[in-house]
Amino acid sequence: MESQPQQPEKPHKRRIHYSGHYPKRYEEKYKELQPEKYGAEIAHVMAKGNTPAGMHIPIMVEEILTVLQIQPGEHGFDATLGYGGHTLRMLEKLQGKGHLIGGDVDPIESAKTEQRIRAQGYGPDIWERRQMNFCQIDELAAEVGPFDFVLADLGVSSMQIDNPARGFTYKADGPLDLRLNPEAGISAAERLRELDKDELIGMLQENADEPYAAEIAREIIRTQRHRPIETTVALHEAVVRALAKVPLPPEMKEKAGYSTKKQAAARTQLTKKSSARVFQALRIDVNHEYEVLYEFMEKLPAALAPGGRVAILTFHSGEDRIVKQAFKAYHQQGLYRAIAKDVIRPGKEECYRNPRAHSTKLRWAIRA
Repeated sequence: MESQPQQPEKPHKRRIHYSGHYPKRYEEKYKELQPEKYGAEIAHVMAKGNTPAGMHIPIMVEEILTVLQIQPGEHGFDATLGYGGHTLRMLEKLQGKGHLIGGDVDPIESAKTEQRIRAQGYGPDIWERRQMNFCQIDELAAEVGPFDFVLADLGVSSMQIDNPARGFTYKADGPLDLRLNPEAGISAAERLRELDKDELIGMLQENADEPYAAEIAREIIRTQRHRPIETTVALHEAVVRALAKVPLPPEMKEKAGYSTKKQAAARTQLTKKSSARVFQALRIDVNHEYEVLYEFMEKLPAALAPGGRVAILTFHSGEDRIVKQAFKAYHQQGLYRAIAKDVIRPGKEECYRNPRAHSTKLRWAIRA
């Protein structure tokens, strides 16, 4: 009797495991990336004042709800859907009556958020997702009617920052992309190749108030003559080289004293801050964020119903300046009957629970 030929064994794929208690690679954080399944692990990460990988903790929720004063039966627009944390709380306020639209330019994360919200029992009768840029609010209002309340949470979501494949941070190596919608426009790497030194300096100063714009621009141009900067780490390393010999600011120098170790730590801190500003400036440029925000603020009054409320969260001075000036100008013209006199900030407890809330500013306005 002939023996049957043995089938080759399929190679066994091992599940990704934590490297110790605190995994550093994004792919290892499989528990954090499934919050509905690993609630205890998520709670532990948040209790330590950290944001779990692939999640976004909504900022200033109670303050926003106080400003918006949402009533059952009203119609609203969450202009930047993100992880859906604000949306879910606004849906609770509607109590099953009315309608809320969540818009987001990011097709990857907004599709995941739609699944989470649908799993909470919210159907298209009360909530729907639109993949759109929020500066298209005029087109949306023309289609569905003016809004009783609008929320715009500007900036980048934690899910985008945490994922190395999106290229929003140098803390993990990945392609230098930085697009909120990776299906449109050009990547940050491509954009860098288009800019000359003077244009780079202008971008870094205008978009991020970078004090070492000239030194960094010079090093980026020098580097690109030999090899294009294609990854997040490559860009960060260019910043490190650019600032290797610049004098430390007086306050840093005084604090470090004559200690070589402290001086090195101070330079590392200086480089980190400049790198963060470089990534911010490039992200704003690639996504045309200022132009989009100007357009949104211009169209916003006409998209609000009489008495409609709007709340806007900003995360850096450039955004806040645009929002503040627009609210003030339209208030003087009589389009808004009231605007925030002072900016609202998150409390100390929230900043501890969510360090990404530190730079947040909330402004509001009410349509005349």
